[in-house]
Amino acid sequence: MNKHDDPVLDAPLPYGPTLTLVEAKQMMQASEQFAQAQRWPVAIVITDASGGILMAQKLDNTQHSSMDIAMGKARTAVNFRRPTRMFQDGIKTGGEGLRFLAVPGITPLEGGFPVIRHGQVVGGIGVSGVLSSQDSEVAQAGIAALA
Repeated sequence: MNKHDDPVLDAPLPYGPTLTLVEAKQMMQASEQFAQAQRWPVAIVITDASGGILMAQKLDNTQHSSMDIAMGKARTAVNFRRPTRMFQDGIKTGGEGLRFLAVPGITPLEGGFPVIRHGQVVGGIGVSGVLSSQDSEVAQAGIAALA
């Protein structure tokens, strides 16, 4: 395996100019509409390139803990410049992957993504409330709104 076969070994993307509020609103609207169409009660958090919260909302009937988890997913994705599923998968494999449990500030659950524009990390999105794979679908709908 060469280094390009494993995204963990590739150099992380640089940070770039942050998402604007207008872009965050587009992402939030798309994520919310997708979640509502599926009847998934979720919390959605969108951050800027430094992990600061631009927008956060919790749809009706979302479990109380989901907002904190979504925040953690969005910040993890930005701070480590990788999807949070990478940490979940690393822990799942055990062995050296368990080291992620000792790193402060990691929410090792699928559903968080860095937002990338022109090869730079410009923000993050995290979703929580349903299955982690479904959280990812909601987050991806938000990212797709910027395309």
